Amino acid sequence: MIVFDLRCAQGHVFEAWFGSSGAYAAQVQAAQVRCPLCDSSEVSKAAMAPNVPAKGNRATAPVAIDPKQMLRALAAAQSKALEKSEWVGRSFATRARAMHSGEEDHATIHGQATIAEARALAEDGVPVAPLPLPVRPPETLN
Repeated sequence: MIVFDLRCAQGHVFEAWFGSSGAYAAQVQAAQVRCPLCDSSEVSKAAMAPNVPAKGNRATAPVAIDPKQMLRALAAAQSKALEKSEWVGRSFATRARAMHSGEEDHATIHGQATIAEARALAEDGVPVAPLPLPVRPPETLN
């Protein structure tokens, strides 16, 4: 797997994982890579800072991490990313596969899939990713 920082035409920067550089190029050319914030398919690689380890003889101060604050930030980011996404429930795998094959127009969707369905989609090259936090179906919300 390889991770790239990507930038859309609106200037949003986001991270995406690909099986290889060739997989990235093929998915971008097929307009399958979309900005999670504005749904633009006009994306390109953004400048990335190299991961350079600290010198071995230098101690770094421990960073205090507030897990609750991190979870709130993650929840807010996921909520924002899903604002323009359609909840499709259990039909996620069927809809994602139909979009990938061209039977249905591309759209940003989220829903439920079994591990077997998600694995089959990934093996077939359908671009999917798990959400970091669980999502409640809209009909269960107050």
